[in-house]
Amino acid sequence: MKRFAMILGAALCTLGAAAQPKLSQNNIEEVLKAMTLEEKATLLVGGGWGSMTAGSMTASNESLVPGAAGTTRAIPRLGIPNTVVADGPAGLRINPNRPGASQTYYCTGFPVGTAIASSWDVDLVRKMTAAMGNEVLEYGVDVLLAPGMNIHRNPLCGRNFEYFSEDPVLSGNISAAYVNGVQSNGVGVSIKHYAANNQETNRNENDARISARALREIYLKNFEIAVRKGQPWTVMSSYNKINGEFTQQSYGLLTSILRNDFGFNGIVMTDWGSKAGTVTAVNAGNDLMEPGADAEIERIIAGVKDGSISQADLDRNVRNMLKYIVGTPRFKGYKYSDKPDLKAHAEVARAAATESMVLLKNDGTLPLKDVKKVALYGISAIDFVAGGTGSGNVNKAYTVNMKEGMEHAGFELPKELMDYYEQYISYDKAQMALNGTSGQAGILLGQKKYAEIPVSRTAIDRQAKAYDVAVVVIGRNSGEAADRRVDNDFNLTDVERQLIGDVCDAFHLAGKKAVVVLNVGGAVETASWKSVPDAILCAWQPGQEGGDAVTDVLTGKVNPSGKLPMTLPLAFTQHPSSANFPYADYVAPGRNTFGFSTRSRGPRKDIDYTDYAEGIWVGYRWFDTKGIEVSYPFGYGLSYTQFTYSKPVVKADKNGGFTASVTVTNSGKVAGKEAVQLYVSAPSGGLEKPAKELKAFAKTKLLAPGESQTLVMEVSAYELASFNENAGRWETAAGSYTVNFASNVADVRCTAPFVLKAQKTFSVDDPKACAPKE
Repeated sequence: MKRFAMILGAALCTLGAAAQPKLSQNNIEEVLKAMTLEEKATLLVGGGWGSMTAGSMTASNESLVPGAAGTTRAIPRLGIPNTVVADGPAGLRINPNRPGASQTYYCTGFPVGTAIASSWDVDLVRKMTAAMGNEVLEYGVDVLLAPGMNIHRNPLCGRNFEYFSEDPVLSGNISAAYVNGVQSNGVGVSIKHYAANNQETNRNENDARISARALREIYLKNFEIAVRKGQPWTVMSSYNKINGEFTQQSYGLLTSILRNDFGFNGIVMTDWGSKAGTVTAVNAGNDLMEPGADAEIERIIAGVKDGSISQADLDRNVRNMLKYIVGTPRFKGYKYSDKPDLKAHAEVARAAATESMVLLKNDGTLPLKDVKKVALYGISAIDFVAGGTGSGNVNKAYTVNMKEGMEHAGFELPKELMDYYEQYISYDKAQMALNGTSGQAGILLGQKKYAEIPVSRTAIDRQAKAYDVAVVVIGRNSGEAADRRVDNDFNLTDVERQLIGDVCDAFHLAGKKAVVVLNVGGAVETASWKSVPDAILCAWQPGQEGGDAVTDVLTGKVNPSGKLPMTLPLAFTQHPSSANFPYADYVAPGRNTFGFSTRSRGPRKDIDYTDYAEGIWVGYRWFDTKGIEVSYPFGYGLSYTQFTYSKPVVKADKNGGFTASVTVTNSGKVAGKEAVQLYVSAPSGGLEKPAKELKAFAKTKLLAPGESQTLVMEVSAYELASFNENAGRWETAAGSYTVNFASNVADVRCTAPFVLKAQKTFSVDDPKACAPKE
């Protein structure tokens, strides 16, 4: 009898197992009902750091993608697989080598975010990120943890190189193009860091204290644009607080604004950490805790049992996760090749880099003509920066430095000078090897940047006699977990100033020209020295093909068409936010330099909290409105040709918006592209507004000399609106507007009027969401 019962029990178990639903696109509700509480909690917590942890294995114990940032957990009983998520914004980040494998798994290092935003070209960005997304697909990753899209509130933010702009319209539209490019491959993105993660100092705990208007108009508007135009699969909530509440645990931010106002329908995942408020995060609408820890699963289970998490909220998040999973390549059984076309993608990266460079100054020196011998200066000519450090650092097969780029183009360089830089770097590396150090102290995922070293005036004078032109490369790097500094970072070092001065002086005395190339990830001070060289090219951090791309622009193979996505001020202190930003090196008690532990001593100004006292007056909104002189204005960039604007037309639509058009003509002698910026000046009265605000932009095709193109841009009534904190709604004022067609914010080429006869208003789900506490 006992034996029969055992057999019957086994049969019933088999029958029960056979009856279990297996996840498909059509049975999400059925699977949800079949899940136990433990399984539901498990699905809401990632598999742990990296993708090869115990929680990140499939049922067959098959390892996933080494070096990926994390995974979701599998539930084999219900046919729910792991999915894989990986960094980062300038290209996929995974381990390039695997134990026992002869094949390498390098990824393409594309230009950084600041660079591609400087292209002002959504088609270019979409094409570039389509190539990036193909590598995500072919290396077996489901979601790329990118783009980073926080606003450049202050030039010293260590991760500005990942981010796009000081302006939310430029940032949002470049982000949307990025999302659409990557996701065209059937893989997802995670736009980040939502929101107001505008400093790295104490990023895990910092409270960003922001007015409701500034938050919605500046720091959330770009996310709104990306969500509406790109429909990203996922959004990553940031580490920091906004007005006293962790973003990961804010119902107002994650549900009222993101889902109900913006229309987001994907999943929200946390940035990589483990905060104690897991229950609050679940209730707020944070679907996935990454990288994931067993303690978080336990908190969710306990929260459901004690009623602090409702069954409805739990099921809502699990449902979101299931909807996400069924759309992934891994769920669909895609057979990835591990062999993307890296050669073709390198060509895409090179083209994108050339289109993104900004010509700041040129007295006719560029493009280089009848030049054979180039004196190349600066340790960054060898130690060239393709991209920043941290999770945005790509494991690429190579970086073409400036020396190599110039040599590839056939230029003769001073061997003794190149040997000087290379041997200095080799000696330093030998010293590190001897001492058993890595050169990574204080740097998360990356190598140190070599500081400039002096070159004697005697050597420079010799080279000025023998070489046709001088090129000086100034380099900067920064990255995750630390902010930049004013001295010897935003400002040039004494050695760099001396080098530029001596090189320019010596070559000018010899009747020759000197060019400065800026290999930087964000803004640097230029006002004090820009009069010295004959030309300045801001090359940014242009990815692995950087040296060749810079040379393409210097030689005129490509006509530069990039424009600044931020203002370059006369001095750092011109920025209103400079009064509320951390300056000193900071390691809190109980933390490492990466800020991953949590003991605090606050409140300390700009560390435990930061007052965004400048409100909406970020970047050009401040400088342009107040008539403050800057070194180079927002949107500025020169070309090797000239463009004229004509036939400005603005036609109102029935909904309170308008369609604007302008004809752009290449009036110069070489082919080129022009990015037209549309700024709107609002009527006086009502809410105080900037003198001009960017509302749209468009870029021409490559125009031959004498060729014209008419660009058309649309602006809705909602896009003209400002947030009225007292009324708790968006408002577009009635009255006469001026539509400015500009080459940059300070160079308006033509205007047209627009009249809105009656005020337009737009409600929000919760006017008090994320607002400062009264």
